[in-house]
Amino acid sequence: MSPSPRVDALVFDLGGVLIDWNPRYLYRTLFGGDDAAMERFLAEVCSSEWNECQDAGRSWAEGIAEAVARHPQDAALIHAYRERWEEMLAGPLHDSVALLEELHDHGMRLLALTNWSGETFPIARQRFAFLDRFEGILVSGDEGLKKPDPAIFQRLIVRYALQPAHTLFIDDSPRNVAAARREGMQALHFSDAPRLREELRRLGVPVSR
Repeated sequence: MSPSPRVDALVFDLGGVLIDWNPRYLYRTLFGGDDAAMERFLAEVCSSEWNECQDAGRSWAEGIAEAVARHPQDAALIHAYRERWEEMLAGPLHDSVALLEELHDHGMRLLALTNWSGETFPIARQRFAFLDRFEGILVSGDEGLKKPDPAIFQRLIVRYALQPAHTLFIDDSPRNVAAARREGMQALHFSDAPRLREELRRLGVPVSR
């Protein structure tokens, strides 16, 4: 098998790779530990698909109104999704952040491509100083596009003058990893920081053991 092309730039997903975000951190409290009821709510009312509409640029006001219209009996729980959104952020994934810092110290070109609401991303920007390590961050909610749409990968490539074959994309979603590869990028499916470190070394990216 021929060796992979040299990696000149790394593009990180944020949620699930560098930041621990999960609506269950909030709703487990709101549902008093009734996990079955919580999971029903997160599947039928404020689902991943519903949240992804905000990631793609829909306003929170519109998203909340739409969900309340479908499930008026859950209005208070629905409003909490935005009003107490910050409680879904557990914090940084420290081993991944340490790896990011190491890559930065080695002078690697670092970018981020995240599915995130443009309204809530400033909260993360203010809270996580390590985001300043990125040359640029493409936020889906600001772009009106989200992964795995090929258009958002092309926008990233053009905006930052990337050479796809020499760009490595890292994401915890297999669907997004596959989409990046279709646009000619190298891509890794993230599971944990030690495994990522090992895969980066294999690709010749300067990281310690």
